[in-house]
Amino acid sequence: MLSYKKLTNRSIIERMGSMKREEKNQQTKRRIMDSALKEFTEQGYGGSSVNHICEGEGFSKGIIFHYFQTKDELYLACVEECFRTLTGFLREALILDNEPVHRQLQAYFNARFDFFQAFPMYQRIFCESVIMPPRHLEAAVREQKAEFDALNLSILERILAPLRLRPGISREKVVDLFVQFQDYVNVRYQNMREQDIDFKTHEEDCRRALDVLLYGVVERKEVAQ
Repeated sequence: MLSYKKLTNRSIIERMGSMKREEKNQQTKRRIMDSALKEFTEQGYGGSSVNHICEGEGFSKGIIFHYFQTKDELYLACVEECFRTLTGFLREALILDNEPVHRQLQAYFNARFDFFQAFPMYQRIFCESVIMPPRHLEAAVREQKAEFDALNLSILERILAPLRLRPGISREKVVDLFVQFQDYVNVRYQNMREQDIDFKTHEEDCRRALDVLLYGVVERKEVAQ
């Protein structure tokens, strides 16, 4: 038997009011996030200011701290949104089946570049999180980008799956070396000022490092029989 709860006019009005408040809260939170993304994109974490974020949309500090208790919490919310959006984009955009390995690698990095062309407000947050996150937030940033890191490793494992590796080299070892290569590339950029980091060059360095990992640097010649 179907049944329903009879609603009074008062309860209907209360529910509608609650829905409108929730919608307004979401809109306000979105405006705060948009202003914060603009500030972190232009100034980075170190140069950013909650006062400037307030000025961007005419908020009071009280409004911002109602939704985000600290600047760190707001920054991490932006980091989380960046990597969640990027990871979703890559999962939708990448079709790697039946392509040679070098084309799969190029397609992957092309997709990353296309994402930041479409969503430039995430580019500096991405670079900062990957290359030089705020020291006191390193663990929290690593947690926020864990899904993205896992996707990277799953793509590498998928590329490696049909390949025959050299004797004594396991796929697990290749994945571990890939992580070390990525860390090496990023350490190089840590010695640069943020404004001097060229995103396209960084991405190309990452692609080249992975290509070298898979193919080496010495051309092999057939041995005469």
